[in-house]
Amino acid sequence: MLAASNPSIARAAAWMAGWLTLMLVIAVAGREAARELSVFQIMLLRSTLGMVMLWPLVCAAGGLAAVRTQRLPQHMLRNAVHYAAQYGWFVALSLIPLTQLVSIEFTMPIWSAALAVALLGERMGVRKWAAVLLGLVGVAVIVRPVAGQLNAGQLIALASALGFAVSVVLVKSLTRTEAAVAISFWMLVVQSVIGLIPALVVWQWPSATAWGWVVVVAFCGTYSHYCFARAMQHADATVVVPMDFLRVPLTALVGWLAYSEQLDLFTALGICLILAGNMLNLLRLPAVGWPVRRKV
Repeated sequence: MLAASNPSIARAAAWMAGWLTLMLVIAVAGREAARELSVFQIMLLRSTLGMVMLWPLVCAAGGLAAVRTQRLPQHMLRNAVHYAAQYGWFVALSLIPLTQLVSIEFTMPIWSAALAVALLGERMGVRKWAAVLLGLVGVAVIVRPVAGQLNAGQLIALASALGFAVSVVLVKSLTRTEAAVAISFWMLVVQSVIGLIPALVVWQWPSATAWGWVVVVAFCGTYSHYCFARAMQHADATVVVPMDFLRVPLTALVGWLAYSEQLDLFTALGICLILAGNMLNLLRLPAVGWPVRRKV
């Protein structure tokens, strides 16, 4: 069994900073790649190139012995769900504004928090609930101008959010016995197998520009999930997931800078609420020590 990492909110936050940065870049790269290539093809190239990019980490961890697993069915389940959710995310990325996509995606924490409590035995105190609810209210404010008028892109984004929530809980379960590099390795292997036939059906050779964007997608997709898995090793899902709320205001800024997407008063208010929820979540634990989760 994997030796548990020392619980640390600071370490979890540091790894989540890496996750956030890479997820912002992949949103732009994915949208640009999708101008030319099918989502199935982008996802296959992301996984296959990602295996090459991940190999130095595998070697550093001890080679193939480091990714040996006795939980292959769990890896397969997690990655089948994640593949479907990721497909929906890439499709929605080409249909709706970046800020709207990521805001809708953040219905995910309410599902993942509930699943973490039900399946992993994690606790949801008042401050955890407050952090999640503040974030969700912020998201609701951002998407308010289009509330009640969900289009196909928004519905796909909602379905994707539910899939990501299931994936988050399964990742947290895997981190109890699996190293982050093993979780990332099996993600790439399983999703390459799942996506091979769909990608070959729609295959077209990418242009030089599309290749460039696909390489960026592969790099960010590979190492973002490594960062996320490392964060999960240092804190509960109910701690790590609310940190990801920061992706909403940061994506709004990227959408404004890269695509001139509107950043109105509703978005600004929603960003403030999301930041408040994150601050509450990040400050809620003492600097030293870790609460006892249950009596033995």
